[in-house]
Amino acid sequence: MASSRLTRRWEELRSTVKLQRMLLPIAPFALGIVFGIINPSFLTPYNLANVTRQSAVLAIGATGQTILIISGGTDLSQGSMIGLVSVVSAMAMISYGLVPGILIALAMAAMVGAVHGLVVAKWRVPHFVVTLGSLNVMRGLTYLITGGLPVAGVSRIPAFMWIGQGEILGFPVPALIAGMVLLAGYLFLTKTQAGRYIFAIGGNEEAAHLAGVNTGLYKTIAFMCSAVLAGVAGLVLTARVGTGQPTLGESFLLDSIAASVIGGTSMKGGEGSMVGTLLGVALIAVIGNGLNLIGVSSFVQMIVTGCIIVVAVVTDLMGKTGGD
Repeated sequence: MASSRLTRRWEELRSTVKLQRMLLPIAPFALGIVFGIINPSFLTPYNLANVTRQSAVLAIGATGQTILIISGGTDLSQGSMIGLVSVVSAMAMISYGLVPGILIALAMAAMVGAVHGLVVAKWRVPHFVVTLGSLNVMRGLTYLITGGLPVAGVSRIPAFMWIGQGEILGFPVPALIAGMVLLAGYLFLTKTQAGRYIFAIGGNEEAAHLAGVNTGLYKTIAFMCSAVLAGVAGLVLTARVGTGQPTLGESFLLDSIAASVIGGTSMKGGEGSMVGTLLGVALIAVIGNGLNLIGVSSFVQMIVTGCIIVVAVVTDLMGKTGGD
């Protein structure tokens, strides 16, 4: 009797989870209407453009995080990568020019991602241990290089500042960059062999290995995607603030994982999509901007984001157990 009641209760919960996933596409719009009623300035063109500009950096980083989580990993060091790329790119652009500075910063990010992947794949070190250690190493390097001070000078490079502050036909350039990154991530996951292998590795790494997939190589590629896209996010954010800031990205980790998981990317790996990640980014951006406009403190916003992550992970686990 008790067992049957528990079974029925579990099925009811799982039905609720499925309903929540169906409601995800309309949640950002519904919340936007609610915030617009509370504070009409939320729905003004200026504020909506600001929302897209603010969410662009998150969308870029979350694209890389999604690819990595699908492969079965997680990058805890994205926030530190943003800060490191910010100061390194600023110093390199001031010394060598725009294009060399950007290439140097992104090459550094790719190298760090490759190291993450090699350590995880070759020595079987848990991904969260590797990236947590890397988080502290990169943050320490960032402060060591700069002495904790901003790197000024990039504001005198108009082409770079345009990346973070410009517009094309009224659309913020950061949002257009984010759109291209999301599209590239979608095509990579759905139209390439590497993308299919990443799904296979996340779903069942042992089976993928037995099927002849070079799991170490493709896990490393996934880590490199996460690191490089965090670097791109760092460049866009640096162009937006106008200086190389060692503190950039310190709160980024939480949001990038949240956007991926809210969008349906499974923390167990093997499942996720860029469309879902886009919806997760939109939801977080709407909540953050709306709470700001109605005067809710940033500390409460952090609590809300943390709760959203917990609910999203529990939802993911409930949707995959108990009778699947």
